[in-house]
Amino acid sequence: MKTTLTNTESWKSLEKHFDEIEHVSIKTLFENDKNRGQQLVVKDEGIYFDFSKHRITGETLKLLSQLLENRDFDNQRQAMFSGEKINITEKRAVLHTALRAPKGSTILVDGRNVVPDVHAVLDKMSGFANKIRNGEWKGHSGKTIKTIINIGIGGSDLGPVMAYEALKYFSIRSLDFRFVSNVDGSDFAEAVEGLRADETLFIISSKTFTTLETMANAQTARQWALKNLGDESAIAKHFVAVSTNEKEVTRFGIDPQNMFGFWDWVGGRYSMSAAIGLSTMIAIGPENYHEMLAGLHKMDEHFRTAPVEKNIPVIMALLGVWYNNFFGAETQAVFPYDKYLHRFPAYLQQLTMESMGKHVTIGGDIVDYQTGAIYWGEPGTNGQHSFYQLIHQGTKLIPVDFIGFKESLNLLPPHQDYLIANMIAQGEALAFGKTADEVRAEGVAEEMVSHKVFVGNRPSSTFFLDKLSPENLGKLVAMYEHCVFVQGVIWNINPFDQMGVELGKVLAQNIIPELQNGEKPLHHDSSTNALIEFYREK
Repeated sequence: MKTTLTNTESWKSLEKHFDEIEHVSIKTLFENDKNRGQQLVVKDEGIYFDFSKHRITGETLKLLSQLLENRDFDNQRQAMFSGEKINITEKRAVLHTALRAPKGSTILVDGRNVVPDVHAVLDKMSGFANKIRNGEWKGHSGKTIKTIINIGIGGSDLGPVMAYEALKYFSIRSLDFRFVSNVDGSDFAEAVEGLRADETLFIISSKTFTTLETMANAQTARQWALKNLGDESAIAKHFVAVSTNEKEVTRFGIDPQNMFGFWDWVGGRYSMSAAIGLSTMIAIGPENYHEMLAGLHKMDEHFRTAPVEKNIPVIMALLGVWYNNFFGAETQAVFPYDKYLHRFPAYLQQLTMESMGKHVTIGGDIVDYQTGAIYWGEPGTNGQHSFYQLIHQGTKLIPVDFIGFKESLNLLPPHQDYLIANMIAQGEALAFGKTADEVRAEGVAEEMVSHKVFVGNRPSSTFFLDKLSPENLGKLVAMYEHCVFVQGVIWNINPFDQMGVELGKVLAQNIIPELQNGEKPLHHDSSTNALIEFYREK
């Protein structure tokens, strides 16, 4: 039996429309409309969003918009912004937007305005960040801090790492920032290589203060610090926590005054603008951090108020549904043409795939359509010399997001011209390709013609901004956050839980003692038993 989504008139209309447009090329669409490149563009909030190089017509957008409206989009969007508990499986509100709401705003959760709480934490973070930055905070031996190590995993790592790398230009260079997430001991060992414990501060980022990987690394960090500092009281000067579990934080040896809290209505992958961003604030300073929050809020307001046909995250989401559910595309590539954004695709992998990797609807019914795409990417121009070959001449359809900036933060002429020329050229090449006749006209031998043909008709979006600033990074992050929300509405899935990460962690807890005790009997399948036995032989 079909779900309520695939059985709707809107869906059936899109299926019929797809049959009509499937073999119409992007090149033909441009030939039929000389102004297409100016019309399928949104310019808002300092973003130039060109979506003209897609296999769509005005009718496509109309039908996709109707599908969205028929999913009660307006009311669901309002429910999120107003603090309703739309994360129904965990019975929680979804209010990452409150983390960047201006002072004086009112957002109620269970009758309480949470905005003053948010700003109280931000003020506490600012005070602490300034103490570290100006050298007022001293370590156990009286020395100033020179290295900050953030220990977390998932959203407690990917957001801070991405933001630090993206905004490194704005960071204080007298401080060194490092990040530990993997439970692999090599991650921690390399992070502390060459460091002095009396000049190092650890930020332990764990909402529950019980996450296996994070707490394993935290305990190792504690042992490393004690080995070098020799005094339990030193922990309070070299460790702070981002958590809600004051009891465990205190037991660890961290002064609760140096615990920065957040709330259950903040999902991990949406938490980079919560206290999880403490390392980011220390790196770039409170003023720049608040600029990033302002950028997030500006995109929130754009998403909340812009009409569907001019709403950047909405259009992104509709295009994703179009390729995923009708063309059968399985991946979405994101190629930032800025070295500072080299961790942005990895950040988006968690944001999108942990959110959209669901096989049941909100009501618990098995879906009969594809949900989340596989997100991946690397910065340009490096990717052009590796995987672009498959996108251009391979057999898979891979929609692409290009992200570029008019100005470089590092003025080294003519580098930025070369960089952006490549970004624009790649979009042109993907869309229009090169025909056999065009190859022959270049004097290529006939036996080589087919090898040099570019079929084209490969879709892409281009996002152009003035420069990579804290504000613009905030806009980009929120843009993809809200794209996820819209697709969740269409697919009727909950993008705010992550039940799928639990089973492997539970099974690992069973296997750990079996690895540590070679005499413990094994009761797994034959493959798992054999792997455990092989490990025991070391």
